Amino acid sequence: MHKPSQKTALKSRTAAQMIVDALAANGLTTAFGVPGESYLAVLDAMYQSPVEFIVCRQEGGAAMMAEAVGKVTGKPGVCFVTRGPGATNASSGVHVAQQDSTPMLLFVGQVAREFRGREAFQEVDHEKFFAPLAKWAVEIDDASRVPEIIARAIRVATQGRPGPVVISLPEDVLSEEATVADAPVVEPAETWPANADMMRLQKMLAQAKKPIAIVGGSRWSEKACAALRRFAERFDMPVVASFRRQSLFSAENEQYSGELILGTNPKLFERVKSADLVLLIGGRLGEIPTQGYELLDVPLPQMPLVHVHAEASELGRVYQPALAIHATPNAFCAMLESVQPPVQIAWGDWRKTARADYLEWSSEVKPHPGDVQMSTIVNWLRKNLPQDAFVTTGAGNFAVWSQRFLRFQKYGTQLGPVSGSMGYGVPAAIAAKRLHPERVALAFAGDGDFMMTGQELATAVQYDIGVKIIVLDNGTYGTIRMHQEREYPGRVSGTDLRNPDFAALARAYGAEGFTVSKDSEAVPALEAAFKTAGPAVVHVKIATEAISPNATLTQIRERALKSRS
Repeated sequence: MHKPSQKTALKSRTAAQMIVDALAANGLTTAFGVPGESYLAVLDAMYQSPVEFIVCRQEGGAAMMAEAVGKVTGKPGVCFVTRGPGATNASSGVHVAQQDSTPMLLFVGQVAREFRGREAFQEVDHEKFFAPLAKWAVEIDDASRVPEIIARAIRVATQGRPGPVVISLPEDVLSEEATVADAPVVEPAETWPANADMMRLQKMLAQAKKPIAIVGGSRWSEKACAALRRFAERFDMPVVASFRRQSLFSAENEQYSGELILGTNPKLFERVKSADLVLLIGGRLGEIPTQGYELLDVPLPQMPLVHVHAEASELGRVYQPALAIHATPNAFCAMLESVQPPVQIAWGDWRKTARADYLEWSSEVKPHPGDVQMSTIVNWLRKNLPQDAFVTTGAGNFAVWSQRFLRFQKYGTQLGPVSGSMGYGVPAAIAAKRLHPERVALAFAGDGDFMMTGQELATAVQYDIGVKIIVLDNGTYGTIRMHQEREYPGRVSGTDLRNPDFAALARAYGAEGFTVSKDSEAVPALEAAFKTAGPAVVHVKIATEAISPNATLTQIRERALKSRS
């Protein structure tokens, strides 16, 4: 006979205290945010609680820090902001979490219930505003429902395809008391593939001559990555990383064959297109990795596609797979142990050529115009960055230098926005370093990118978070300038930047600052910055012409003019 579980003891407390208790019970003990009068009751409940509140300088940066925590831990990152302008500022981080499939909880203060609907001070309907940006948006209007809603929010954020949940908190509800049980500890369900699916996959692999695996998305772990590595080695399978998912498979492994990024190796792009079987694990293959959905035919790919994803609605959303497997990467990779390779592997030369192409593409940093050569910086980082160092980027052409030439070897060491949001790198590095103070956290930033959230350097100084930041200053919004030269060659408008002295700015914040204006200064500046215990900025003045490792501005302009002639 089924015996009912013992009821949890009831406690009388405020809604604010219930929220903090629920976060602590679920191991969510770091929250980022900008304080606001709308949720002062929560800040008070955090006083002498297990939950630490990290005071940030702008809500967008705070939300991106929370998103980075979600990426690193697999548990929801937590952010608190105030209503109206605080919420809208934080929406940039919510968008990152949604497109990057990252678990996150954004708590937003709200006007009191009695003022709702009057366009009261800073009032915004947060449920409607965040509905298209978040996985779920909800307002708590009854203190007694806090444990229920927080538990559901954590499950929604982490289960299936992870994403952000926005919880609106009316000010008067937070101070309202109720007698309720604690919120339960929530563990997301793992969705396992059927044995029949794994048997069918084995048959498809046995018939293939040129298979390739692509890894992406979230719901991974070190254990899953290790299982995938063993599978790739047993099958001698070429493995490709999707956009900003390079740390899912070690670049030093002989099966690693490159990444589908902005500026993908043309040989890799053609190799995937010509494969006779694609095994896509965890990812969605959006616009960037497919270079405008040109990699695979839509809706029916030109080759058999096996798509593995934790969210059933993502299977067949764009590409109709020959085999759809509804499973998390963790569960699927565990089941790969049962899949056996053919007696004779037909694609050994195919894999070796893929590896050779990758090594050639990622090895040599070609000389480019200007007094500072990126080869000097990249080569130093390759030699000196620990394998477990976090490397974070925002969005811009500058990121291609790290994505193409740094070889990620450990799970979770690459943090970059699949959404393409500028300003992500600095907050992400701060969050990662706060989680793991024993590890190196390097933010690779562009000049325009740094100016989006560079004020969070003050947060790093306040909490003594020793992040290292390399600012590549080329005096322009590089990606937009590149597109401008392609579409309107020689007609520069709205993309030039006049920047501050970033090293002096860092020192004004209380960090260390170093300037690199010629090649001989690069190594001494990097060595000094990385020896510094606290936060440090290296301001690298790179020529505008060196817009990308793949081409100079002049080359892009000349190609555009030639195509028009």
